[in-house]
Amino acid sequence: MPFSVVPRVSDEFPADRLVEAKARTGRSISVCLPARNEVATVGAIVAAIRGALVEDAPLVDEIVVMDDGSSDGTGAAAAAAGARVVRVGTVLPQAGPGSGKGNVLWKSLYSTNGDLVCWIDADIREFSPHFVTGLLGPLLTDDEIGFVKGCYLRPYHGEVGEGGRVTELVARPLLSQLFPQVARIVQPLAGEYAGRREVLEAVPFVQGWGVEVAMLIDIIERFGLSVVAQVDLGVREHRNRKLTELGPQAAAIVAIALRRAGLRESEATDLIRFDAQHRVEHVPIEVRERPEIRSVEAYRAKFGLDRSA
Repeated sequence: MPFSVVPRVSDEFPADRLVEAKARTGRSISVCLPARNEVATVGAIVAAIRGALVEDAPLVDEIVVMDDGSSDGTGAAAAAAGARVVRVGTVLPQAGPGSGKGNVLWKSLYSTNGDLVCWIDADIREFSPHFVTGLLGPLLTDDEIGFVKGCYLRPYHGEVGEGGRVTELVARPLLSQLFPQVARIVQPLAGEYAGRREVLEAVPFVQGWGVEVAMLIDIIERFGLSVVAQVDLGVREHRNRKLTELGPQAAAIVAIALRRAGLRESEATDLIRFDAQHRVEHVPIEVRERPEIRSVEAYRAKFGLDRSA
């Protein structure tokens, strides 16, 4: 099926329909939340998923929260709401130290068990389970789809559609110039997406904030744009970050896009900026990469992968 620029709508995939599709396909489903100091929102998200998609409709087989060194009780709140909490630092220690969101996502592939893995950011306010059903819908109803990316409107200071500053000012212009196929994705940096394990385990994971853009580029290059679907999830509300936090994110995305375009090779980079007194600051940017996780012996052993594959 050719790639559709126009996203599908989450309402197309009611939970009862997906439960039937799941029974036909025999696929198991993991929902995973990467989290660090998200005590204000993570419990409500887990409870909403558990109530609607585990207890009311038997769609999701496990809810896993990957706690990346939280100091605010995130893990306890997630466990109390019904998630299995995994401490990121305990996973695959033999792979060496890592950091950043991409490192968490990479380790979550080992920590989850589902044939389909759905990632949801843990900072969403006013969360609804349709985020999960919308992302899983194309995977359960179309065998040709291997990866689903969410899109939505994002409020900023009360103005719907004005959020996503890094997307609009950095990622979209950069992708339009270097990767026009990837530029057809409405929200390339969205933290809500889902995929078939056999797709996700076959691409490397950038450890830092560049993980989303790298994942899109790599999946499309390896499997083709036709395996990607988009689903409109409506409005996504979360905390808006300060510019001082967005700068390193933007720098990581630029570094990774240039690397994927063959214009940059280094695995070390800094963001050079200035404080209020005009003193120079060097902010380290995490751009290291984890390999395809199917190449990791412990992963291969857990999931029974043929060594010759």
